[in-house]
Amino acid sequence: MSASRTERLLNLLIALLNTKYGLRRSELRHNVYHDTTSSEAAFGRMFERDKGELRHFGFDVETVTDKGWGSDDPATTRYRIGKESNRLPDVSLTPAECTVLILAAQLWERAALGSAARDAVRKLQAAGGLQDAELPAGVQPRIRPAGQAFEDLVSAIHAQHPVSFSYLAGSTGQEQTRTVEPWGLGSRFGQWYLVGHDRARSDKRFFRLSRFTSAVTVLDQETFSPPSSFNVREQLAALPELPVRHAIIDVAHGALLGLRKRAEPYTGDDGRGDEDGGTPGAAAYGGDGTTAGTTAAAAAPTRAGFDRLSVPYRDAETLAEELASYGAKAVVVAPSGLHAAVRRRLAAAAAFAAAPVPPVEFPSAGPAKRPRKRTSEDQLKRMLQLVPFLVHNQGLHISEVAARFGITRKELEDDLRILICSGLPEGYPDDLLDIRWDDDHVYIFEDLDLKRPVRFSVDEACALLTGLEALNGLPGLAEGGTLESVTLKLMAAAGEEGLKAAALSGPEVAPEDSGTLETARQAITAGAQLRLSYLSPQRDAVTERDIDPQRLYSLDSTWYLEAYCHSAQGLRNFRLDRIQSLQPNGHPVSSTAAPAEGFPVKLFTPNDDDAVVVVELTRQGAGLADDYYAERTAALPDGHILAEIRFGSAGWLPMFVAQHGGAVRILQPPGLAAATRDWLDAALARYEDHPARQLD
Repeated sequence: MSASRTERLLNLLIALLNTKYGLRRSELRHNVYHDTTSSEAAFGRMFERDKGELRHFGFDVETVTDKGWGSDDPATTRYRIGKESNRLPDVSLTPAECTVLILAAQLWERAALGSAARDAVRKLQAAGGLQDAELPAGVQPRIRPAGQAFEDLVSAIHAQHPVSFSYLAGSTGQEQTRTVEPWGLGSRFGQWYLVGHDRARSDKRFFRLSRFTSAVTVLDQETFSPPSSFNVREQLAALPELPVRHAIIDVAHGALLGLRKRAEPYTGDDGRGDEDGGTPGAAAYGGDGTTAGTTAAAAAPTRAGFDRLSVPYRDAETLAEELASYGAKAVVVAPSGLHAAVRRRLAAAAAFAAAPVPPVEFPSAGPAKRPRKRTSEDQLKRMLQLVPFLVHNQGLHISEVAARFGITRKELEDDLRILICSGLPEGYPDDLLDIRWDDDHVYIFEDLDLKRPVRFSVDEACALLTGLEALNGLPGLAEGGTLESVTLKLMAAAGEEGLKAAALSGPEVAPEDSGTLETARQAITAGAQLRLSYLSPQRDAVTERDIDPQRLYSLDSTWYLEAYCHSAQGLRNFRLDRIQSLQPNGHPVSSTAAPAEGFPVKLFTPNDDDAVVVVELTRQGAGLADDYYAERTAALPDGHILAEIRFGSAGWLPMFVAQHGGAVRILQPPGLAAATRDWLDAALARYEDHPARQLD
């Protein structure tokens, strides 16, 4: 959408909003399009495309037909946009409801629905329904989506396009290409699942996103109709939880304290049975499908320098991801399906690491971002939010307005210049939008009936309603049914778009250990220092530290405590599930450090001695550039991405590469890349020496 088309669509919208009886196509062609050269057919196609664009932004163009009185008086077709049917209804929220709603919107900050959540909040602010609220002290929950596949699937679900992807079948362990009509996407048992119609099998299927072995291809030339009243949470609730199984793993002496904490020595006669089978229906959503005899397999002698442990688990793929990151320090003895899953990750990572290296070149003009889709459409959508925002926030400084919309001053001024050139067709100067910012304070004097925000889009309704659902059970929320009441108000305001939000269901963000979280919250509020006993996986040791707690935040149900660590003399992030003990030490916090401004908290705090690493990401791993706050990115011809990322320690990067199994590799510095390849080769050699066929 070019700038001229943006202005034309804006003028078309204003014309259709400000006509009571409607405008004929000939009037629109002459007064709005100023079209005198194209054919009637060409103009008709352009007009239909523009109506589709307005519909995309939430404005339905009504067609009004007047029947003629005879052959001398033919029927007349006119077009208009109803002023009420397209507008967001008034939403009145209490301060407590505003608090909950802002938390729900912030959940998606780094996810695919982050921009939609921000747009929805702006609409509520523009309508006067959302007031400033005080958030719970130091608590900032977030949802972490399942990489690029999540974004592609959300887009396909809302546009009702089929998708295609390679998938590791749970029942057979074979990789297959699936073509699916995506009905919904949700989280269950700590995993994201796609629910949809598998065309090859002509039936509903559940697909776990962690089993996707390729990027998602959206078949945007095709469409489908999902089942009526589809609710993904209800569908996922019917899935049985996988049973607890036990893996037999050889672990290097004295290593992997975190794994040892939940394991026990393997005795060979623990009575757990010989089968690693699934439960009825498990294969439909990714049970590992193995039936290897664990007792018989574990009869092989324990490796020298290793201890044989029995590790409980439910999901083979989740455990395989963890075990791959341990490299040669852990080797799966049984079951064979888990052995194969770890080996597959290591082999994919090693193959990618050994592939020819592309030229490492970044754009010279500052940090490069991954290309965004529909940027001109984003501009028009932003301008439609800007007018009602200015109506309700007269006199704000232009820099503050730009900051509210996350754009530069120049981008904002470009928007304003288009707006002040837009208005009623063939109108007088008073029929144009009148916005002034001569003294750097922005005022709007004529809004041409754009003062009320348009109704929620599907993405916006999904972002808020799914976020509210995820907050259920979060400690510190206002009591008295606040979560339920704000959900009902938003459902009423969203209308049909709110019903479509049932296609998405996020994880609940409440922590497993609410006691540790509450101790940290109380210390943050009181300004009290804490004594921390912490299991550090990088050091593979338990350390004692005194910390100044700053704030709490989460990725799904995994919670982190950001604090100033007096031992490290800097800000650090501690996972709550790795905290062995936490208690006040009787001292107040120092003034040495304060948390970084803004939301969200970063998992990584930059320092002068950081390792600056260049990685290559596949389409599957593209989301890691955002997750790890890449400073520079560049697109490669094959669709991969170069990313320059700061890491506090380079020692764990081989683990990082192995964990993502072929989605990322280290390119620079060369020494680190070579060390990572050697680490992967050594880990893979452990599995090559003990292939799965010997385990059965």
